[in-house]
Amino acid sequence: MTRAMAKLYFHYSTMNAGKSTLLLQASYNYIERGMQTYLLTAKLDDRSGKGRIASRIGIAAEADTYAADTDLQAMIAARLEDGPCACVLLDEAQWLSREQVWQLARVVDDLDVPVMCYGLRVDFRGELFPGSAALLALADEMREVRTICWCGRKATMVIRVDAEGKALTEGAQVEVGGNDRYVSLCRRHFRERIGDRVPPEPPV
Repeated sequence: MTRAMAKLYFHYSTMNAGKSTLLLQASYNYIERGMQTYLLTAKLDDRSGKGRIASRIGIAAEADTYAADTDLQAMIAARLEDGPCACVLLDEAQWLSREQVWQLARVVDDLDVPVMCYGLRVDFRGELFPGSAALLALADEMREVRTICWCGRKATMVIRVDAEGKALTEGAQVEVGGNDRYVSLCRRHFRERIGDRVPPEPPV
């Protein structure tokens, strides 16, 4: 029986779509079947504690962390020296560099280990994150994790807001935050919040 080839996966969405929940569920499914996983998350995101992936519904797991200068291929190869690993699961993939995405692709191709990446597709300005752009180019399979705008349409965009709830259109691309700083919206309401579209007058 031929063994399935490992793949590089990219699960993408906007904020609060349940990406971390899906990552933790995927890891649990492997472990339940007697296999080991390797969890990674961004060092700069410590909202749930250092080296910890947590879901809004209350489940969590410990993880190793990576920074902008981490050689992920070397890091994963070192983990494999300690024993078998059925899958690598990486959270906050939008903050990867293009080179780090290539490192993950080499893990898949050369070490034959599946890598599942979970992250945002676009930032608060509607622009691709570098890591997400590279994953969209290199991933073997891509899956959208859907959430909805307040109007019920699919949310594809995210805005960053200030303390008064006003949408921001300038600032650093990387800024850690949760529901207090980011809101997921459909494109129409994203445009309205940033002043690119005037909402229609309600019918009389």
